[in-house]
Formats: sequence, structure tokens, C-alpha cells
Amino acid sequence: MERYKCIICGFVYDPEEGDPHSGIAPATDFSNLPDDYKCPVCGAGKDEFFAAD
Repeated sequence: MERYKCIICGFVYDPEEGDPHSGIAPATDFSNLPDDYKCPVCGAGKDEFFAAD
């Protein structure tokens, strides 16, 4: 599973960790995040992320 980085603030979504602050469980691939997923740091939309690996 690839990590994805927010182009606005640099937050890295790591699927091994998930995003507990947003209710996303570990082992959740980025492609399986809800369409309305927002960066927990800056609020950018899912379309503002790119593959970081």
C-alpha cells in the first residue's frame, strides 16, 4: 500500500497507520478512503494528495 502526501501542508497518509483522528482504521488503502476525506492538518480534499512512495 502506498503512502500519499498532501500537496498543501505535507501531511503523509500512511495506510499502515490509517487516520485515527478521522476515524480511518489502520490498513485502509488511500483508494478506499471516502470521497469526502479531508487532510486532518489543513482540510485539503482527497484530490490534493499524491503518491509519496
